[in-house]
Amino acid sequence: MTEFRDPRQTFGACVSALAEANPDIVILSADSGKSSGFKPFAAAHPDRYFECGIMEQGVVGIAAGLATTGKIPVFCAIAPFTTARPYEMVRNDVGYMRQNVKIVGRNAGISYSDLGATHHSLDDFALMRMIPGMTVLAPQDPTEIEQAAAAMIEHVGPVYLRIGNEPIPELGLPGKFTLGKARLIREGTDVTLVSTGNVTRAALAAAEQLAARGIAAEVLGVPTVWPLDQAAILDSARKTGRVVTVEEHYVVGGLGTIVQETLSGLPIPVTKLGIPHEYATSGPYAEILAHYGLDAAGIVRAVTT
Repeated sequence: MTEFRDPRQTFGACVSALAEANPDIVILSADSGKSSGFKPFAAAHPDRYFECGIMEQGVVGIAAGLATTGKIPVFCAIAPFTTARPYEMVRNDVGYMRQNVKIVGRNAGISYSDLGATHHSLDDFALMRMIPGMTVLAPQDPTEIEQAAAAMIEHVGPVYLRIGNEPIPELGLPGKFTLGKARLIREGTDVTLVSTGNVTRAALAAAEQLAARGIAAEVLGVPTVWPLDQAAILDSARKTGRVVTVEEHYVVGGLGTIVQETLSGLPIPVTKLGIPHEYATSGPYAEILAHYGLDAAGIVRAVTT
């Protein structure tokens, strides 16, 4: 039976373990430490855990200040409140000052589905990649969350990492996560599915269904959204001649747009699957994904019609 794990608790436990081995790691929260998986760490290390309350702009400034002293601050909270709300502070205090701050958006995409548009994070790829020097990560399963978290801490420089809310399964991804590299999960010759984050699961399921129809879909998982592994995208696109991007983000500004930029000038069509550039509807998470064609059936439909 497939094991499903909570991405938030997986992330919190991983970073807490890394912090046990590295006393420079400090954790910052904006009234969400328990939900981010840091309750045990806060109890064990009250001098390295800072609960700042609902003041995300201030938390970013505090994190930047801690980074100037050699600390490695990890600020984790609800995704729209670590990106959109304090954007100016992330851009100036972290990006412009080149501070070694790790910003983590949990409940990203539409995974906070029932709380509505204020709690959806569908522009975080677009916002964060516009900050020079920022690395943007969206790991695809629990093991990759752990690998990406470790790479995030090791990397010197600002990083934004997003995780979802719903429990997710292990995907058996080949190889090991490497910062800045895509993962060729499934080989194919007819179409390339470029996916990231939670929806890679749907892309793999779609590839199975397409295979039953005689369509060989290549699945390229992209846990590093920015900077994109352009070489991997170009190699796969030239082989298959068609690309479909799949992301839990607006269809403008995110992975699909970055892939289009990479392939500009080449006669290779790109179909972008994501959320229309509007305030998304609310409801059960799986139903919203299906509504916007981000489940396996929707991906198959996009490839075959």
